[in-house]
Amino acid sequence: MVCYYHLQPFVGGETLLGFLRRQDKDKTEQAARPTRAGFFSRISQLLGRPALDAGDWDELEEALILADVGLPTASRLLATVRERARRESLASGEAVAAALRQAMVEVLSLPSQAPAPSPSGLRVVLAVGVNGSGKTTSIAKLAYALKQEGQAVVLAAADTFRAAAIDQLQVWGERAGATVIAGQPGADPGAVAFDALQAARSRRADVLLVDTAGRLHTKFNLMEELKKVHRILERQLESPPEVLLVLDATMGQNALAQARHFLAAVGVHGIFLAKLDGTAKGGIVLAICHELQVPVAFIGTGEGLEDLAPFDPVAFAAALLPPLRS
Repeated sequence: MVCYYHLQPFVGGETLLGFLRRQDKDKTEQAARPTRAGFFSRISQLLGRPALDAGDWDELEEALILADVGLPTASRLLATVRERARRESLASGEAVAAALRQAMVEVLSLPSQAPAPSPSGLRVVLAVGVNGSGKTTSIAKLAYALKQEGQAVVLAAADTFRAAAIDQLQVWGERAGATVIAGQPGADPGAVAFDALQAARSRRADVLLVDTAGRLHTKFNLMEELKKVHRILERQLESPPEVLLVLDATMGQNALAQARHFLAAVGVHGIFLAKLDGTAKGGIVLAICHELQVPVAFIGTGEGLEDLAPFDPVAFAAALLPPLRS
């Protein structure tokens, strides 16, 4: 089983995740600090007790739920930990903490769902998400990271409903050092995506990142437009485009409802969790992996172009719940 989501190999067999994992590993720990200092600090306090009684287990479940882990995921985690505690006669809070950390890693570790690689070598990624999720900024971060690794990147400004969206991507594209293909405001998004694909091929680009209009997941017509863009790209490719859903971590449980609609509309191969550094409820990562069974691919760790980290389940679990004793 592949423990981390990755886009399929580019050059020499290395994956996108392989490129980006060479970035600063401390970013995951930094992004998790608000959550660890908030609701997970209560969990650490509970597990710091010499032994846990029935009331402590109830408090532990409540603390997990308040951290936006959610009831279904909190119940699964605690059922796993309590069974292991019974089977292995775990008595100390430190031992239970280690078991909880391992249970978290198991929930977070999902196999890649990326489509088969294209024989042409061009990787096409369709970025989707609602307004305000941080989608365009997240695309720019990916483009910047890839450019730093020597990849040729083209961005498609397929959010044509707002002129400001085109301008925004062009500004970010210039900062990231990526080529931006854009049409006029109000142009057909599918046509822009098609033109960008042809431009990426003619330039022998390694990656095409397609920015789509931010839309409310409950708006039928807008979701149908997204499906159309997906179909146009799919017809032109040897394999389907990869769909990367950008979710705002600060939205908590509301992000799950958004994700379900995008899953139904175009499918989702991985999730970019933006703004993780700005919320104390980072437990939503656990809920996303458990309830959606879609791997988290990347996390946003700040506002700069370099503030991105590939998602690492082991590092993330350790950042949320570090060892109680050094």
